Amino acid sequence: MDKLVVHGGRPLTGTLHVGGSKNTALPLMAAAVLADGATTIHNIPVLQDVATFANVIRVTGCTVDWNPDDDPNTPESITIDASGIHHFEAPYDLVKKMRASFYMLGALLGRGGKARVSLPGGCAWGPRPVDLHIEGMKALGAEIREEGGYVIAEAPGGRLKGGRMRFEPVSVGATINVLLAAVTAEGETVLENTAAEPDVVVFGQMLQAMGAQIDGLGTDTITVQGVERMNPVEFTNCPDRIELGTYMIAAALATPPGETLTITGAQPEHLGPDFTERFRETGVPFEFDGDVVRVTGVETVRPVSVETAPYPGFATDLQAQWTVLMAQADGPSTVRDTVYTDRFKHVPELRRLGADLQVKGDTVEVAGRNGRPLSGATVMSTDLRASVSLVLAGMVAEGTTNVLRVYHLDRGYERIEHKLQGAGVDIAREQYDEAHAEGVPA
Repeated sequence: MDKLVVHGGRPLTGTLHVGGSKNTALPLMAAAVLADGATTIHNIPVLQDVATFANVIRVTGCTVDWNPDDDPNTPESITIDASGIHHFEAPYDLVKKMRASFYMLGALLGRGGKARVSLPGGCAWGPRPVDLHIEGMKALGAEIREEGGYVIAEAPGGRLKGGRMRFEPVSVGATINVLLAAVTAEGETVLENTAAEPDVVVFGQMLQAMGAQIDGLGTDTITVQGVERMNPVEFTNCPDRIELGTYMIAAALATPPGETLTITGAQPEHLGPDFTERFRETGVPFEFDGDVVRVTGVETVRPVSVETAPYPGFATDLQAQWTVLMAQADGPSTVRDTVYTDRFKHVPELRRLGADLQVKGDTVEVAGRNGRPLSGATVMSTDLRASVSLVLAGMVAEGTTNVLRVYHLDRGYERIEHKLQGAGVDIAREQYDEAHAEGVPA
C-alpha cells in the first residue's frame, strides 16, 4: 500500500496548477452515456475515481478512450462512445468503490428506460443516503424495487414522464442524478430546492450543449422540457474549485512571509463568496487575475470561524483543510459543519500531530497555535478531504509525517505529490506493509 512521507518545514513557493474538477468530471462522464455516439470531454483530472467510473461505464457496452500521460500539468481528455450500449447495469464490485457511480441510475434510465445499479459505497464517514435519488426517479414515473443490494428501475413503456420533485435537504448528487433522467423524459419536469454548486451548473451546461432544454441552472428551481434524444458533443470541464481552495490554504500555511505562491488554471469565482470573505479575514493577502490566483505568506494568520453550507456557502469539502489552518492561527476559532455533521475523522489524526482540537456535536473547537508547533507522526487517512488535511499539517509540522492509506487522496487530488514537490515541499510516495505499519489498527 502507498503512503506519503512529508518532511516538514520546507517553504511552499513557485507555482501550483489546478486540474479539472473531479466533482464535475464524473457527472459529465455520466451525461455522455445519454448520447448515441462519441462524446469527448477535455480537462479531465487523472484520478482513481475517473478510472473507476470509466470501468463502470465500460460494463454497459460503451467504449471509453482515456490514456493519461505522466505530466501532472497536462490537461487530459476522455472520449466515451455510447453507441454500443446494451447492458444497463452498474455492478457492486465497482459501485462499492465510489458513490458517484450511482449516477448511472439516472444515466441508464434516461438512455434506455431501465437500470440495475448497486447501492453505493464511498468515503468511510457519515450517512449519505440515496433516498432522494430514488424518490426523484419515482417522481418521473420509474417503477423501482430493491433486490439483493441493487436498485432495479424501469420506465413503463420505455420512457420516463415529466414530474415534480422537491429535494429536502438540498443535494448535489440527487440534483445531478434526477437531471440525467429528466432530460429525455416525456413532458415537463420541475425540480425544486436544487443545488446551485458550479459542479451542477457546468454539468447542466453540457446537457444543454447535447440538446437538453433546461432553465434555471444556478437557482433553486430547475425546469426541464424533455427531448427525445441527446447528441454527442465536445465539451471542456471546469477547474477544480476544491483543489484551488486547498492550495490557497496551503499557501497561507507554508509560504514564507512576503513571498507569493502562484496558482494557475483556476476559476476563482467558483470558490463562492463565503470562502473568499473568510479567507480575506485571515489577513493573508491574495488576488485574482483571470485564471491565476496569487497568495502571499504572512507572519501570523488571524483566527476565523466558519460554518459550512450549500453553495454559495463555505464548502464542506474545505472544512478539514480550514481546520489545519486554524490550528496554526493566532487564537481560537470554531469550524462547524452543517452539511455533514459528523465529518470529523481527521480530528484524532490531527491531534496526533499536536493540534489542539475538540469535537462538540457538529463543531470543532480549535485552540490555535498558542506557541505549540505541530510535530511529525504517523497518521491514517480516512477519507478524501481528511487525507489532504493531514498532508497540509505535515508540511508545517516539525520532523517527518507519514500519511498512510493515501488511496483516499488519489481519488480526488491529481498527482499531488508531484505538484507539491515542484513547489518546494519535501514529499515522496513510498510503499509500506499495511499489516506492520505503525498507527494502523490491528
